[in-house]
Parts: sequence; C-alpha cells; structure tokens
Amino acid sequence: MRLRVLGLAACLLLFGFGALARASDSPYQRGELTEMNSVACGMEEKSGQGFVAEMSGSDISEHTTHALLCPEYVVEGEKVTFHIRPRGEKHPTLLPVGEIVRFRLDRDRMLLRLADADEKEREYDVISMKVRKLAVSEASPSSPSTQ
Repeated sequence: MRLRVLGLAACLLLFGFGALARASDSPYQRGELTEMNSVACGMEEKSGQGFVAEMSGSDISEHTTHALLCPEYVVEGEKVTFHIRPRGEKHPTLLPVGEIVRFRLDRDRMLLRLADADEKEREYDVISMKVRKLAVSEASPSSPSTQ
C-alpha cells in the first residue's frame, strides 16, 4: 500500500514538472520582417459600359485590364527564411518592416502576430521557404580560431 502511494506521488510529481515545462514552451517561433515587395497576383478587368448601355444591348465594348499587386513579406526565422503573402484579404494590413514577429506554422499557412502590436493573429500563405546559412561565428561560437 505504501509503495503504491509513493508510486502515485512520483507520477504526479513527474507529470506536474512535465506540465510546467510544456507551459513555458510557446508554440510560436520568433522572426524578423526583413522585406516587403509588391508582386503581381492576378488581373483585374473593368468594363467601360454603364448600366444603361448594358441593358440596351449596346455593342460598345470598352474593357481595361491591369495587374493586381499584393504584398509579399520575407520573414527570417531562426533557421528558415519564409516568403509569405496575405491570405484571402481584400485589403490586407501592411506590416512594419524591421519589426520582430511571432509566428506558428499550420500546414501551408503561417499564423503571425506582431510582437509589440495588437496581438491579433493574421493568416498568410507560405510561398517559399529556404534554409538560412548561418555565419561562421553563429554556427560554432566555441570553435577554435586558426592562426
């Protein structure tokens, strides 16, 4: 009986420490917004006809098309550089370049929060990912220097 109580106490103690360790781990990674570029993301076509011309069946066809531009951001994480675009927003919020962000990945999208702002989680499509090449001083700080 006493052995069971000790075993139960040990399990609860280990579970409690495990829960504390998990509580301190954030699912968010840290990164920095380093760039914002405008990229073509479709075409928009406008008809020059008014309502009356359309209803009367007028054969005047005046169409104008122009490329739509979307913001594409570069987020540098600890090990990976991401290129992301806003997901499904007609008027996306412009993000401040040079700021620290927190993000988490969910399949092909990034859920991003500005560290110093409103803590609103925004969705972005991940366009590409590239492994960062760390500088020699970052990669191995304890390596001996050659003289």
